[in-house]
Amino acid sequence: MSQTPQTARSSTTTIVDPSVAGSSRPGPAVVKPDRESLDQEISRDEQRIEKYGADDIRAPSERRPDGTAEPEPEETTDARQVSWDGADDPQNPQNWSTRYKWFITILCSVMTVNVTFASSAPTSATMMVAKQFHVQAEVTYLLTTVFLLGYVFGPLFWGPGSELVGRRPIFILAMSCYTIFHLGQALAQNIETLLVTRFLSGFFAAAPVTNCGGVIADIWSAAGRGPATSLFTASVFLGPVLGPIISGYIVESHLSWRWVFWVMMIFAGSCTAFVILAIPETYAPVILSRKAKKLRKADPVANKDVYAEHEKQDWSIRGVVHRTLYRPFHMLFMEPVLVLITVYLSLVYGVLYALFQAFPIVFIERRGFTIAQDGLIFIGIGIGTTLGSLLNYRLSTHYPELILKWRGFPPPEQRLFGAMIGGPGLVIGAFWLGWTGEYSAVPWYVPGLSTIMIGFSISMIFMSFLSYLVDTYLMYSASAFAANTMIRSAVAAAFPLFTVQMFDNLGVNWASTLLGLVLLLLAPSPYLFYIYGPRIRARSKFAPCIDLKIAKELEAEEQHEKGPKV
Repeated sequence: MSQTPQTARSSTTTIVDPSVAGSSRPGPAVVKPDRESLDQEISRDEQRIEKYGADDIRAPSERRPDGTAEPEPEETTDARQVSWDGADDPQNPQNWSTRYKWFITILCSVMTVNVTFASSAPTSATMMVAKQFHVQAEVTYLLTTVFLLGYVFGPLFWGPGSELVGRRPIFILAMSCYTIFHLGQALAQNIETLLVTRFLSGFFAAAPVTNCGGVIADIWSAAGRGPATSLFTASVFLGPVLGPIISGYIVESHLSWRWVFWVMMIFAGSCTAFVILAIPETYAPVILSRKAKKLRKADPVANKDVYAEHEKQDWSIRGVVHRTLYRPFHMLFMEPVLVLITVYLSLVYGVLYALFQAFPIVFIERRGFTIAQDGLIFIGIGIGTTLGSLLNYRLSTHYPELILKWRGFPPPEQRLFGAMIGGPGLVIGAFWLGWTGEYSAVPWYVPGLSTIMIGFSISMIFMSFLSYLVDTYLMYSASAFAANTMIRSAVAAAFPLFTVQMFDNLGVNWASTLLGLVLLLLAPSPYLFYIYGPRIRARSKFAPCIDLKIAKELEAEEQHEKGPKV
């Protein structure tokens, strides 16, 4: 079916400056926002976000040469279309109690910890796996790589799947299959079986990583999204940190390396049980679609024409592929904001997974740590990410005031303060680890303390930039997240393949210096976005930029209060 384009549209009128009225020369035109038109636009975008969260089915409208959006046809109200029963409808996830929202957020965070834990846990068992299957150590590095490759392809299925049938069915299916494929890893009799089942586990594990961010957008308004996003982002890093710690002690115990995978399966099965019992459906279009079906079933005659907009969408292969595959990569190629953030986050994510291979060189080879003791070094990363989450929460406390001032759409650049701290901090952490970790004469706790700075900086960068993407693209942020997740996971999958060789050949000091210099090159990004972000977003096809129109309104009101210049 044909679909009406949807995006923020221009809402300004040109008036003559009264200070020059009657003059022989025309005065400069003053662009003043039309309050009524802007109110309509804000209300319309709020409805779109409420209906579709970050997965708006409509394509954005084209931009005029001056950068403003083409006007869109007014939407007509159809009495047969099912919608919420007023602003306080309890079925609307946005109206659920704060306690219940936090319960769902915590459950999503635990799921994310579980699937990211599985990405790094086998790293402590690589030597035993190599010995068991008579393969070179380089082959066992693929245990991490193929799992992360599953993260690359998974979003192509789980994102569209959640649009079609909802979040809950996708979580149940993916988590169940993810749990089952641990059997193949625990019982594998050759390296090929182990690698194939690792990839399939990663493919299904991508569902929480892909859709939990959507759940947060489904249930939280802009005011609560910051703290919820902080918790979710912290869980993305807590899982990889826990992996080497727990698996290191399993490997050094009397248990077989296979118990690493049995523990992963027990953890996965427990999370799956909680998901089946407790996770609700949060995707508004699917909830409204079920409501329409229920009404038609209750009274087939009177309600035969009742429908939900979700039922009228284009669910053809072409339509789904356009929204879920073409749109993310189209945005990646056309949006400078998304490109630079994706490059930065991909490198930062790669550095995190590079540490799984670099730490044994620093602490086992240089300082004689055991595998379990080496795993304990990751506690520093965990402490750092926790501190980063707490600071990010503190940096978000001013958001309720901004929401009131900016009528629900504060400037996304207000999310960048964390990255401004984390960017330089990560550069310091990289040099700190490299130049203290290379020399065994330096006490172990000196490079060990650098991991706190690294974890702190990584979490600050991620939380800040992911929140910035959400606030920049709003109803199109799911596509931005999909592109970011796929590229980020692909880069992270490559890092373990060359990290050991790089650190062995260059030395810990110069390998870390190389990473630090690249990170230094990208560290100014949040500052540049803070200064030039509004100008770049104004030219974006996908960013609604409502805050820029509100800014014009606030500026016009301020000028009006000051009165005309004499």
